[in-house]
Amino acid sequence: MPTERHPDPDVRGKSRPVSIKDIARALGVSHSTVSRALRDSPLVRAETVSEIKQKAYALGYRPSAVARSLVTRETRTIGIVVTTIADPFHGEVVTGIEEVAGAAGYSVILASSHREPEREIRAVRALQERRVDGILVASSRVGDLYLSAMTEMRVPIVLINNQHDGQLVYSVSVDNENAAREAVQHLIDLGHKRIAYLGDRFGSHSDAERLAGYRSAIDAAGIAFDSEMVAQGDSSPEGSAPGVYRLLARPERPTALFCYNDMSSLAALRVAGELGLTVPDKLSIIGFDDLFFAAYLQPPLTTIHQPRREMGREATELLLALLKGEPVASQRIAVKGELIVRGSTARPSPGSAF
Repeated sequence: MPTERHPDPDVRGKSRPVSIKDIARALGVSHSTVSRALRDSPLVRAETVSEIKQKAYALGYRPSAVARSLVTRETRTIGIVVTTIADPFHGEVVTGIEEVAGAAGYSVILASSHREPEREIRAVRALQERRVDGILVASSRVGDLYLSAMTEMRVPIVLINNQHDGQLVYSVSVDNENAAREAVQHLIDLGHKRIAYLGDRFGSHSDAERLAGYRSAIDAAGIAFDSEMVAQGDSSPEGSAPGVYRLLARPERPTALFCYNDMSSLAALRVAGELGLTVPDKLSIIGFDDLFFAAYLQPPLTTIHQPRREMGREATELLLALLKGEPVASQRIAVKGELIVRGSTARPSPGSAF
């Protein structure tokens, strides 16, 4: 190992970052030797690697992610697209993503689509231009259109809670149909026969699956399907309220309401209160998601728990497997939802069940 023949002054005093060439000059070796040593190359002797790393630390060297990516063609970065950061559903999903990504040495970049398909595609392309290694998209409004995008961009994409049906390659979602069936069956077991469904006109794929679960449960119970007992919202309290008003204005109003998500359940609780319908005595309400506020409502909300953190973790593990070129057990992963029974559901009041 050459000794320091003409070391530079302490480069930590320079305004620019310490470079590999600075370390090489300080030790009188080639910058390629320093580069290999910092990457633990077997082409460099162990004692030389140790000395170079000690000098790099002493000089305050910090590796450049940009420079490293030019060599490895990897940025160790994952892009995430969500509909909006204001949606509490995505908080735990992103937490699960960050847990797995961080443990694997990846950082994340977050972007929002605001439920606009064109904006979603632009966000994905912008992340690809930033040379992220892979992309996760939550509540996609584009879905199978990513098949061609993945071929074009050569970036693996995994969708979480996909909202657009089609021949999608890789996705992670809750088992919507079975979870919805379980929710409606809970109402049937309580004695309800006039059960309404408040859907989401923007959640095309998951809405269709939850509606299918609703219909499956009432069909099995011998309850005739009535299209007038189905209304559409937009997953928000404000946008879901008109649908609740329409359902509860029926001459034979429903005694129970299964909502697309917890946010639309907030509209159901508010409208029921405005109409003087106590919950659950006059109207039972079930949500979907089990968001943080569900247990703190009055009454506490019966809902389907989506394992959002697990979904984020599963999707990230699937993406990392794709990045490594490893075989995956399934292209579509469906996780099980869980019915959480709280105070917003009860037996219908006497005389209202028929």
